[in-house]
Amino acid sequence: MKCTLFFFFFFSLFTFSQSSFEKGEKLWLQKKPNEAKQVFQDYLKSHPNHPKTLEYLGDIAGSQKQWDQALVYYRKLKSSFPKDANYCFKYGGALGMKAKESNKFKALGMLDEVENAFLSAAKLDAQHLESRWALVVLYLELPSIIGGSESKAQKYADELNRISKLQGYLAKGYIDLYFKRYAKAELQLRKAYEIDPSKIVFEKLYDLYLNKLKDKTKASKLKEQFEK
Repeated sequence: MKCTLFFFFFFSLFTFSQSSFEKGEKLWLQKKPNEAKQVFQDYLKSHPNHPKTLEYLGDIAGSQKQWDQALVYYRKLKSSFPKDANYCFKYGGALGMKAKESNKFKALGMLDEVENAFLSAAKLDAQHLESRWALVVLYLELPSIIGGSESKAQKYADELNRISKLQGYLAKGYIDLYFKRYAKAELQLRKAYEIDPSKIVFEKLYDLYLNKLKDKTKASKLKEQFEK
């Protein structure tokens, strides 16, 4: 009888915990971050090392631009799972955003760690798109005196191209746009649009025609084709 009662109590507790976590997930997917945060924080009290809960809390903090709080969760995940590319990437991303919002002197002290986090993620997972995109953007935005370089950005655009032709064309188009090589950017974004005529790709190409090339004819024609 005692065994039966113990089993019933344990099973009930487990079910409650599971449903509590799932409730948090549901709230997050419903775009109710504050409510989800409270549920996840309560769940974490009884499951202090639950990876997905830590990740959700980091994601919520990041979505609210609370970078220090996000770093607490991502740092713990990166430390516990050093071979997980996604945790390295998220840690680097949060640290990069913190650097971006800090003064220049403080930001300089963070850049090596940001770069290393992205490089580690790319090395850990040969198919990891996000870390390679992050490196493309990082190397474009960094001044050359502290490691910025178009050739480095192109290297990771080439890696994106190896993983996904679509992402490769978008990355190369992004680089051309950054340097105002609009004719070359058009070629890359056109190729991307041929592969994926989605709203996201359409908007990039449409913006190029309308606001960069100032070609209203091409912009209108593209819009007509997209809306058919």
